[in-house]
Amino acid sequence: MLNTLGDIQDEFLVRGNITTTSGFYTDTIIKDWQKIAHDWAVAFHKWPFTEGRVSTTFSTATNDIGDVVLPYPEGWKADSIRLLQIGGKRLQKITLEDYQIFREDQPSADDRVFSDFGLEYYINPKADVSGTVVAWGQYTPAIDVTDNSATTVFSLAGNEGNEAIVNEMLSYSNVKEKKANEATYFHQKAMEILEGIWKRYEGEQYGYQTKDRGMWKRIDIISGNPLTDFKRDQFT
Repeated sequence: MLNTLGDIQDEFLVRGNITTTSGFYTDTIIKDWQKIAHDWAVAFHKWPFTEGRVSTTFSTATNDIGDVVLPYPEGWKADSIRLLQIGGKRLQKITLEDYQIFREDQPSADDRVFSDFGLEYYINPKADVSGTVVAWGQYTPAIDVTDNSATTVFSLAGNEGNEAIVNEMLSYSNVKEKKANEATYFHQKAMEILEGIWKRYEGEQYGYQTKDRGMWKRIDIISGNPLTDFKRDQFT
């Protein structure tokens, strides 16, 4: 079973018939490939096992147009906050465009709304919220490739993911050896494994997820109510 980083590296060496004594491959190259392949695999989907929750003290620091601006937690993926609470009160996430229009047209409105862009998120400064900020979103797991006993997020949550990492590393080695067809084969195989894991999680989540609801809601910037029947170009 592929469980630790050492297991992944050993399996890669065996399948690729690779030795680090030849000079063509080095431990440094292989460990770099292992990190790159790991980071690629964990970013392939918004995995349930890369979801995180963090809390911090609410800051009232504002930007030049008065929005409360907070940095994303360290190591989190951009634009990934799905749920935000401040002082136990939930804020509604809306698109950045709607947020900007809302702030321009209703600068005194106290709606509990927020939006994000890159690695920052913006909170309506007029919202009646204070206290602890609690955010739920996606983080990027890190690995220490010098620790062969360390595990990956796939080791417990979906061990096949470590198999995908091995195949992706084999793709890199075949690129180095200028074997384009073999490199493509192993890369495709790695993607197929990850897609298989994703489909399994989608199936498990089907029974409790609210369907047809995206991360953002559009709002009627005049009344402030969510738009449930929004149609493209309806205002043109």
